[in-house]
Amino acid sequence: MAGIDESREFIPVGLAVLTVSDTRTEADDESGRTLIERAEAAGHKIVARKVVKDDVPTIKAAVTEWVDNPEIDVVITNGGTGITGRDVTPEALAPLFDKPIEGFGELFRLISYQKVGTSTMQSRALGGLAKGTYIFALPGSPSACRDGWDEILKFQLDSRHGPCNLVELMPRLMER
Repeated sequence: MAGIDESREFIPVGLAVLTVSDTRTEADDESGRTLIERAEAAGHKIVARKVVKDDVPTIKAAVTEWVDNPEIDVVITNGGTGITGRDVTPEALAPLFDKPIEGFGELFRLISYQKVGTSTMQSRALGGLAKGTYIFALPGSPSACRDGWDEILKFQLDSRHGPCNLVELMPRLMER
């Protein structure tokens, strides 16, 4: 059965949180704050935080900088995953991926379906791996960020979670 094995060591990871929005600032970024508060409460370290506009080159530049930072193990973005013309987070992130993690988006939409029904089809939440750094893109609402963290990332970023978790794979991500 899946769960936390308290006999195992907790290993904190370094996280960066990127909010993608044409209207938010760091002062009123409730979604970014939600992710940061939850990650810190879980024992992780927030290494960087930024708010950027819905613009492919700007999103790519921020995430690329963080992927190249050895202190950052995980990048979590929020916003820009919908289907309107300004929603470009997936287009910015997908070319950076060495490997997509399809299960993240699939699982997020399953969880979301249980709460918002068929409206979840409008979400293009996704995950991937770039140069040994995990990248996860969530929708920009605080509730979506809570769901993504509380139902998926909290467990997969906990080294004590079994039967397996993303943290235990980190030493092997750059294997050839």
